[in-house]
Amino acid sequence: MWRQVLLYFRTHRYHADNCQAEETLQSEDEEDIKAAEWIFEPMGSERMEMRKRQMSTTQENPGTAQTQHSTGNRGSNACCFCWCCCCSCSCLTVRNQEEERARRTSHELQPEGIPNCEESPAPTLEEVNAWAQSFDKLMLTPAGRNAFREFLRTEFSEENMLFWIACEELKQESNKSVIEEKARLIYEDYISILSPKEVSLDSRVREVINRNMLEPSQHTFDDAQLQIYTLMHRDSYPRFMNSAIYKDLLRSLSEKSTEA
Repeated sequence: MWRQVLLYFRTHRYHADNCQAEETLQSEDEEDIKAAEWIFEPMGSERMEMRKRQMSTTQENPGTAQTQHSTGNRGSNACCFCWCCCCSCSCLTVRNQEEERARRTSHELQPEGIPNCEESPAPTLEEVNAWAQSFDKLMLTPAGRNAFREFLRTEFSEENMLFWIACEELKQESNKSVIEEKARLIYEDYISILSPKEVSLDSRVREVINRNMLEPSQHTFDDAQLQIYTLMHRDSYPRFMNSAIYKDLLRSLSEKSTEA
């Protein structure tokens, strides 16, 4: 009997404890819910308030928003690996270095400029009149070649005169190593199809030059020089005689002669 009474009290206490535990848990849950509502409700209202302020600011200042948008685009395009727009970005630094290296390389590869004209005294009126008599007389004097070269430059065919002068200089060399070096430079500058100053030659003359380059000499480019000389004579020389360069020079010398 005592055992049954003891069991009854224990069972009653177990149920009481469970009910109390459930009530405690329920009260704790309610407190947690209230705390969560107290925490998150202001946060949500703050976010809504911030959004409202941003929308009102955007409507009042559309230009500013557009500027910020364009600035963001520039920032995204400023770098190829990241979306930042800071000046200290590592990939921006690498890209700037590559661009600087490319500019330096292109500057080193650029030609030094147009070769200087031949040194010569100012032409006289008699010399300028003689240029109209024949192309040979024009090419005979440095002043005539300089004036004709200036005209060729306006027609983008100055390389013909430069090639002819280079061949004349080659003929005056006697040192074998110098001849070989000058022949190589002439070939690279005026014969090679990769050169921007390539002169116009037919296939027969090119084959002759390729054979002569096996053992370069002063006369390696004789055939090519003659062909370019003929081209300038027949094509460019008549236009030079009717050009403003020649007529202005002739007129200025005639006026000086009359004044004297």
